[in-house]
Parts: sequence; C-alpha cells; structure tokens
Amino acid sequence: MSLKENMEALKEELNSEEKFFESAVRTERFIKRYQKPLMAGVAALLLFAGGAIAYQAYANSKIESSNVAFNTLQSNPTDAQALKILKNDNPKLYDLWMLSQAIGKNDAAALEALKHSDALGVADIAAYEAAAIKKDKGALEGYTKMQGALYKDLALVELAVMALQQGNVEEAHKKIALIPEDSPMYSVGRSLSHYGIK
Repeated sequence: MSLKENMEALKEELNSEEKFFESAVRTERFIKRYQKPLMAGVAALLLFAGGAIAYQAYANSKIESSNVAFNTLQSNPTDAQALKILKNDNPKLYDLWMLSQAIGKNDAAALEALKHSDALGVADIAAYEAAAIKKDKGALEGYTKMQGALYKDLALVELAVMALQQGNVEEAHKKIALIPEDSPMYSVGRSLSHYGIK
C-alpha cells in the first residue's frame, strides 16, 4: 500500500470514529435533557404493567372463589356462606343461581326480584316464569310484546289456554295465529287449535 492510500484509509477511519463520538455526544445530551420524562415514562410503563398483572390475578381469584362457592351450592343449596361469596364475587352467576332456585320452588316473589337482573337472559326468563306461575294474563300479554322475548311463543300458547279455560275460543285462535311457523311452539299451537278449539 502506498502512503497516499494509507492516509486515505486513516482519514476514513478518523471520520467514522468522529461520527461515532458525535452520535454518542448527541445521545448523551438527549438523555441528560430528557432524563426525568424518560424515567417517568419507564416508571409509568412498569406501574401499568404491574397494575394489569395484579388486576388479572384479582379477577382470576374472584372467578375461582365464585366457582368454588357455586359448586358448594350445588351440593348444599342452603350454605349461606357460599351464597354470600357468590353474590359478592360473581353477581351474574348469583342471579342465575337464584333464578334456578326460584323456578324450582315456584317462588313468584323471588322471580319478581330478578326481573331487573343484568345477567344475560335472567330478567327475561324471570319475567315469563313469574307471570306464568301467577297466571297473570296482563303480565303474559306484556311479555309477548317485549323485544326479543325468549319465551314469547310459549307465552302465546299459555294465553290461548287461559282464553280456552274462560271459554273465549276466538281470542285463543288469535293468540295461536301469532305464533310463527318456524317456531318450535307452532305445532303445539296447531294441535291446540285442532283438538281443543274447533
């Protein structure tokens, strides 16, 4: 290698080292300038991650304790402590448990209390069951007019039966006519119409 080539290589090496040191100085200045916000950001990120992990552990603990309480209630429905735990840890599952107990005991008062439940389907089923147990024609009528009522067609059949028991054949036919053909209760309505109210 010639002296000129050596000098060129040395210049390039010095330039690259100079650029490296310049970059290091800029990074150091940036870190010194924004040290507190960077540390606060890292601390906030760590706190958020820790909080998320703690919350997930807490939620899993509540789910586990409510499952244990529910299993206890299935083997011993009178266990007041398990009922209390279930109510505190999982109110929706508690409402579902209370619904099953109220239906099993034909407890219209308990069903009335569940009409405002947030648990999926509980309020709907409780409204129907309470009206059916009390044989409340007005409540059944109101239920059939509810948007998305789960037991609408069954309520229509019940209303038709009530009308028949009162001797009102025309009203019974009207109720049965409201049952759609794709409903599982359609064949029951047709049978009732054919055999019961010609």
